[in-house]
Amino acid sequence: MKTIVKLDLDKKPWEQDGQIHNRWHPDLPMVAMVKPGDEFRVECMDWTGGQIGNNDSANDVRDVDLTQVHYLSGPIGVEGAEPGDLMVVDILDVGTFEDSQWGFNGIFAKENGGGFLVDHYPEARKSIWDFHGIYTSSRHVPNVKFAGIMHPGLIGCLPSKELLETWNTREAALIATDPDRVPALALPPEPKSAVMGKLSGDAAKKAAAEGARTVPPRDH
Repeated sequence: MKTIVKLDLDKKPWEQDGQIHNRWHPDLPMVAMVKPGDEFRVECMDWTGGQIGNNDSANDVRDVDLTQVHYLSGPIGVEGAEPGDLMVVDILDVGTFEDSQWGFNGIFAKENGGGFLVDHYPEARKSIWDFHGIYTSSRHVPNVKFAGIMHPGLIGCLPSKELLETWNTREAALIATDPDRVPALALPPEPKSAVMGKLSGDAAKKAAAEGARTVPPRDH
């Protein structure tokens, strides 16, 4: 099976030759083209771009730079696809890199991201899980072993200019209802830490100022 997006986990997200991005914007160039029915492999970074380490400290979760997330591989174009088409993508398998067979769970600090139960768990916590075949176990959660079925994270289509404007307008209105809330109700466009794929120069700066964050699910 052909690998159409290949990454180097020893490099930072912005050093991946434009193969990944962390904002939604219609001007992002395709990194590869496929035909309907093609089978291919896509390599991905973890959603934080490698900010979380395989160690026993939760400080990296506490201090994670959430302006970076989520990192997405692509975009990948489909030959013959037109705006408005219904696309079906079958994910055949999800696995680890051979030399990086681990993952993590994190509880984010209330002052940096938080979560649905942030009032009950306001401090950062982390557990590392090592894969052994299909099973996973953690030195931080003793005597627990289960089938570690990974989820594929985020997947979506680039928005049109009109849809991007709809997202940004809707989320700005939501933020305005409680602008000082911690954690925030929504995240507006943020040029800081924006990785805009193969865009460069003024085009990348403009797209970074407009691009929607890749954190929440939206209508694509």
